[in-house]
Amino acid sequence: MAYFFNETSHTFNEYLLVPGYSSSNCIPSNVSLKTALVKYRKGEAPAITMNIPLTSAIMQSVSGDKLAVALAREGGISFIYGSQSVEDEAAMVARAKSYKAGFVVSDSNLSPEDTLADVIRIKEKNGHSTIAITSDATANGRLLGIVTSRDYRVSRMETSLKVTEFMTPLEKLVTADEDTTLKQANDIIWEHKLNSLPIVDKFGNLKYFVFRKDYDAHKENPNELLDEHKRYVVGAGINTRDYEERVPALIEAGADVLCIDSSEGFSEWQSRTISWIRDRYGDTVKVGAGNVVDGEGFRFLADCGADFVKVGIGGGSICITRETKGIGRGQATALIDVCHARDEYFKETGVYVPVCSDGGIVYDHHMTLALAMGADFLMLGRYFARFDESPTNRVAIGGNYYKEYWGEGSNRARNWQRYDMGGDKKLSFEEGVDSYVPYAGSLKDNVQMSLSKIKSTMCNCGALCLEDFRKKAKLTLVSATSIVEGGAHDVIQKETSLTNIK
Repeated sequence: MAYFFNETSHTFNEYLLVPGYSSSNCIPSNVSLKTALVKYRKGEAPAITMNIPLTSAIMQSVSGDKLAVALAREGGISFIYGSQSVEDEAAMVARAKSYKAGFVVSDSNLSPEDTLADVIRIKEKNGHSTIAITSDATANGRLLGIVTSRDYRVSRMETSLKVTEFMTPLEKLVTADEDTTLKQANDIIWEHKLNSLPIVDKFGNLKYFVFRKDYDAHKENPNELLDEHKRYVVGAGINTRDYEERVPALIEAGADVLCIDSSEGFSEWQSRTISWIRDRYGDTVKVGAGNVVDGEGFRFLADCGADFVKVGIGGGSICITRETKGIGRGQATALIDVCHARDEYFKETGVYVPVCSDGGIVYDHHMTLALAMGADFLMLGRYFARFDESPTNRVAIGGNYYKEYWGEGSNRARNWQRYDMGGDKKLSFEEGVDSYVPYAGSLKDNVQMSLSKIKSTMCNCGALCLEDFRKKAKLTLVSATSIVEGGAHDVIQKETSLTNIK
């Protein structure tokens, strides 16, 4: 006979936090949201720690290189989607990793014989206003000059004009040799009031640029998540089919952490994938796994060697797995169960395997509830799809702006690898929908607002860090009537009444 869980499966919306005592020290500015991304042994520090508990979903409509940079600036990590060719995903990772390296390899290069039309073209393509002019139009050719937006005016110059006629030549540039440290380079930039400083080798070949804006960006984003080389930390999604080809390419491109992207992770396929990675890279390559919805699934993946485990099946806003296949579990109940298993595993083995809550987040306060229930960090799709930095188009519908958003199991994405069960290489039926989400503006503004709400609630519960929050949080189930009571009710809201006046 089938096994029946006695407890009803609950969602985040069915819970509230009961405030606890908060001292005068419990103010949002004192709250730390730092959290472990990957497993670690008791008494040791994790190899990767995030400054905020947010990651972006492994989805075509969410996680490209632009969003990876924006989220890393805020202290989180984006997992660039894997439902594309190995080469394209590796290129996305490489672009995100090179965006801020302190010393940046130039990806906008021309020769003196190119024209203003080429300058305009390359600026439109890469979005960069500083273009290196080298002898062979490559990133490491002999430096002859640079072109910036101050060197030309499209309205006053013919597009056929050669670059050599308007570039700033080498003899007028301030440069530095390849032994220059980042601190020295920044000092030179400030001393000479430069926007960029070319770094050249002893033969005059261009090696890197150091940009003033990178120094400014660091001061404006104190939480930005950087690796040991001052590059943004970037994640990438993999699958259980082509990992032997995809993993080496992503590691070569600079990916800091990988995650197996699957709708259901309690499988031999994930065990094989993790084993292959461990056999070839040991513990140097960090890889998360999932998704699971109970303690048994968590323990399986933890024993396989997963660096973190994702929780959630069918709870995403565009996911219809529960509807089409009848599998899944309410996200709150699944998360509580898995986090309990994580804590028991830690007691038994001394190894702490972080838990990622993936799906079920509708409102900002659901993030706080997920963290209170034990999640070390969250993976969000719809939330990030709304922002300028997501890869999708912004469209106007009925006078309002929206962003396109589709599931990996939709007919549009056709990410069959995510739902692979060893059969034909195709998506037999849809497990996701194609949709729109209301456009919300920049990632930075929205993330900071969401985090301010999390910090405020943590203070209400007397907690200044996530570890204390999990210990001190008091959660209560609420009735359907209580949910109604919690919103605006029994009033006529002004914006509603005014729109009805003709």
